[in-house]
This record gives sequence, structure tokens and C-alpha cells, in this order.
Amino acid sequence: MDEKMLKMMVAAGAIKKISIIANGARFHIEANTPNGPVTAETKKGKIKTWVTLDAAAKWVRSLGVGSAHVSLAHWHPGQREFPV
Repeated sequence: MDEKMLKMMVAAGAIKKISIIANGARFHIEANTPNGPVTAETKKGKIKTWVTLDAAAKWVRSLGVGSAHVSLAHWHPGQREFPV
């Protein structure tokens, strides 16, 4: 789901919980909707990721959400990424 749709769902009250999830050295966002969890995507349909926790948190705040759950279970800050 892209940023525009997430903002509309937050404004409508359809999203009650946002999670910032670490995977390797990057973070992505997952929103809980009435139909189940959705992952934030770019306009091209790829998973939107951030290199720093504060950048991900600022993006969540820009959606109009004031709190988020952070999962660092799979965070490896020194991990190098595989070329895509």
C-alpha cells in the first residue's frame, strides 16, 4: 500500500496500529488494517525501506500517527545488503 492510501486510511481511522520492523540493516513499515496487515510500498510496488530508525519514525509521523511499535528482533546494523 502506498503512502497516499495509508494517509487516507489513517485519516479515516481504519489504521489503529503501525509497526516499524527491522530486517537486516533496514526498516520497513507494517500497518494493521481491518482486513489484516499491509506493508508500506513505493509507487512502483516495492517494499518501502529506510536505513535508520529515525527516518522510518519520521515517515510514520508524517502519516499522522503518533505512536508505533518497534520490532528489533531481526536488526543487524552492520549487515551488508545484497545487490538487487
